[in-house]
Amino acid sequence: MKLHEYQSKFLFRDFGIPIPEGVVATTADEVQQIAAELSGVVVIKAQVHVGGRGKAGGVKVAKNAEEARACAEEILGMDIKGLRVEKVLVDPGADIDREIYLAITNDRGAGRPLIMASMDGGMDIEELNRERPDAITREHIDPILGLQGFQVTYIASAMGMPRALWRQFGSILRGLYRCYVQSDAELAEINPLVITGEGNLLAVDGKVIIDDNALFRQPGLRAERDASDELESERQAREAGITYIKLDGQIGCMVNGAGLAMTTMDMTKLYGDADGIGPANFLDIGGGATPEQVATALRIILSDSNVKCVLFNIFGGITRCDEVANGILTAYNEVKPDVPMVIRLQGTNAPAGNRIISEARIPNIMSAETLTDAAKMAVAAVKEGA
Repeated sequence: MKLHEYQSKFLFRDFGIPIPEGVVATTADEVQQIAAELSGVVVIKAQVHVGGRGKAGGVKVAKNAEEARACAEEILGMDIKGLRVEKVLVDPGADIDREIYLAITNDRGAGRPLIMASMDGGMDIEELNRERPDAITREHIDPILGLQGFQVTYIASAMGMPRALWRQFGSILRGLYRCYVQSDAELAEINPLVITGEGNLLAVDGKVIIDDNALFRQPGLRAERDASDELESERQAREAGITYIKLDGQIGCMVNGAGLAMTTMDMTKLYGDADGIGPANFLDIGGGATPEQVATALRIILSDSNVKCVLFNIFGGITRCDEVANGILTAYNEVKPDVPMVIRLQGTNAPAGNRIISEARIPNIMSAETLTDAAKMAVAAVKEGA
């Protein structure tokens, strides 16, 4: 789950990280009033879950309240990479002397958190890593021991932080690590962390991504979720407890288990790639899917107009194949799809599930014994319907 900039920075403030005292607004009138109260130069920033706001015109500097209002009228309602700007953050201007990059993220390969820091902040970290990887200081944190004092000193020294700022930097880094851990974050990033003309450190931008699997432990953060950047189908899937990611192929895949789902996608790609045919989605209904979840999953798959065939590949472990079959028929009767469906049921109650499908006597449903057969049949069905 992504947090907006203002949500990220307000969260940082809770952990003792200094931020500009900005205010969120949804109208130009509010922006004008906020700018008047801040009395001075202000920065108006579009709040959307996408990068490149500045280049798109979503970040503007205003010298007074009247200019701030004019800037807000330009930004609010604008489209940035397909997302409509509904909110802006009005921050007081900062006297920036230098920009720094500081972040903590998951290093899955090492199995522990990774601190990344650089005195060359304000730019895309991927670009910096590609062009000048030596400019980034990296340090792993033992999740049991936590962030140690010697690591803070090493990072400050290795990145070239001015000695006079080490104490401030250490306080911010410790606060960022507490934020990362206590918020169940996958990423906690300050870019840039600036050195002001007065010689202080200030987090003028922030980005936090929360692990979706830990949201049950974060009711406060969960309530702040903004799903405006999500596809409607992905939102419905999340609310139903289904893992769904839309792709650009023609074969809708419904599978139980992430590994089996990946294999199913690979097989459709293997047999369909020569004809430009492939998976239309990744969809994992999980190990204990109910008929209602199966029906919801099918409706979500069929909401994609690119889908020309649906492939079910269900291995019944915890999931019972007869329940899956009932879910398929429930969804079929509700949606009345006009695309062919290939069904492969194996495992718990597979004979009963296949019998339910067979007795329904639906003309555009085909059964397959193996995944290879199912993938080939799905590809053939798409070609025939082309």
